[in-house]
Amino acid sequence: MVTLPKTIKSMLQNPRFWAVLAVWTVGLLFVLFQGGKTALMLLMMISVLAVYLLAGGLGGIRRVRGERSLSASLEQAEALRAGEQVKVNLRFSVPGFLPMPYVIIREVMKRHNGETWSFEESVVPDLRGSGEIMFQTPPLERGRYFFTKTECVTEDIFGFVEHKGTFHVPGQFRVYPRTIPIPGWKIIDKNSRLAGPQRVAASRRETTQINGVRDYVYGDRISRIHWNATARTGSWKSKEFEYDSIPKIMIVLDAISGHYSSDKQFELAVSTAASLINYASRERLCIGLATVGEQLKLFAPSENYNDRERMMHHLVDVTADGFGDLLPKLEKGGSFIPSGCLFVLVSPGSGSNTLELLRWADMRGYTPSHILVGTSGNHDKQAWVSMLKARGTFSCAVKDLHELPAALGGGMP
Repeated sequence: MVTLPKTIKSMLQNPRFWAVLAVWTVGLLFVLFQGGKTALMLLMMISVLAVYLLAGGLGGIRRVRGERSLSASLEQAEALRAGEQVKVNLRFSVPGFLPMPYVIIREVMKRHNGETWSFEESVVPDLRGSGEIMFQTPPLERGRYFFTKTECVTEDIFGFVEHKGTFHVPGQFRVYPRTIPIPGWKIIDKNSRLAGPQRVAASRRETTQINGVRDYVYGDRISRIHWNATARTGSWKSKEFEYDSIPKIMIVLDAISGHYSSDKQFELAVSTAASLINYASRERLCIGLATVGEQLKLFAPSENYNDRERMMHHLVDVTADGFGDLLPKLEKGGSFIPSGCLFVLVSPGSGSNTLELLRWADMRGYTPSHILVGTSGNHDKQAWVSMLKARGTFSCAVKDLHELPAALGGGMP
C-alpha cells in the first residue's frame, strides 16, 4: 500500500484545495470545448494559482527552522528560584521565496507534573522569510520545565489554504524551591540545650583530614594553601578540612498526599527542607535528606557540595504522591540513617501517628525534632509544640516561609 506524505495528505483533506482543482478542471474543459483567448487566459491564471498553492503546500512553512534562547542567567547556568520569570527569544526562518502575509507562532511549555503554559503571537516575516518574537513567562513555580514542538501557521496571500510547519529546539531548565536565609538554628548552636536531657553540640574544631579544596579566603594561613590545586587552576586555592563533633542531620520530608490540605502547604514543606539544606551548606554541616512518598528516596548525610546539589535537584521534582503512614516506609530504609543523627521531621501531621514516629526515631538512637508546617489552628499548634518540648523534643510551627528563621531560634534574616 502506498503511503502519501503528510503534506499531500493535508492538502487532499483541505476543501479549499478541491475547490481550486474543480475551478481549474472546469476551465480546462471550457477551453477544450469552447476555445477562445479569454478562456485560455483564465485557464492560465488558474494554473498559476494551483502551482502556487501546491508549492506552498510542499515547501515553505513546512521546512521552517528556528532557534530559542532563554534569559541570560539561565544561559550562564545560574539557579532560577520559584517566583522568578524567564525571558524567551525565539527566531525562525522559512526557506524559499513564496510571500507570506503573516506567521502565527505557538509555543507550549510543560512542567514536570503535566501542567502546560502556552503562548501565541502573530509575526509578519521579512522578505527573507525570517522573524523574531520575544516574550516573558509568568512567575514560575518549583519544577522542571521543557518546551515542546513549536508550531508555525500561515496562509497563502489569497487566504485559500492554511499551511502548518513545526520545529523542535530542545530547551529545559529547573526552577528551584523558594528558600529563605536562616541566621542560626537553635538545636545545633553549641551554646544551646534542649528542654530535656538531649543535647546536640556543634564544635567548629577542624581535624587534620582534608575534605577537599575551596577558593582562597583572605586571612587563610600559608600552611592552608593547596599549592598543587593553585598551580593547576591558576587561582589561589585552600585546603578544606573535615570538622570534628559536627552532628549529622537527616531531613525527613513528608510526601504523603493525604497529609496535605493544599499544594501551597506542600510547597511550604519543600521550601523548608531546601532552606535547611542551604543553611547546612553555608555552615559546612553534614546533612542528608529522605523524602517519604510513594517510594522512599534517601540521601545519606554528606558535606560534599555535589551531594547537596543532588538533594536540591530531587526537591525540584518531588511531589506529594505517597499513601499510608510514614513509619512503615521509614522502617524499611531506617538502616541507612546513621545512628546518633539529628532526625528533623518536616510534616503537617500532629497526631498519634506522628508521635509514634518520633518515638521510633528516639528508640533508634536519633535525636528527633519536628517542624510543623502549614497549620491554621493556633491553639492546636501551640499545644502540640508545647507537648513535644515538655518531652524534650525540639518542635516549632510555621505557616509561612518567612516565619522559619525565627521559629528555629535564629532570629529574622
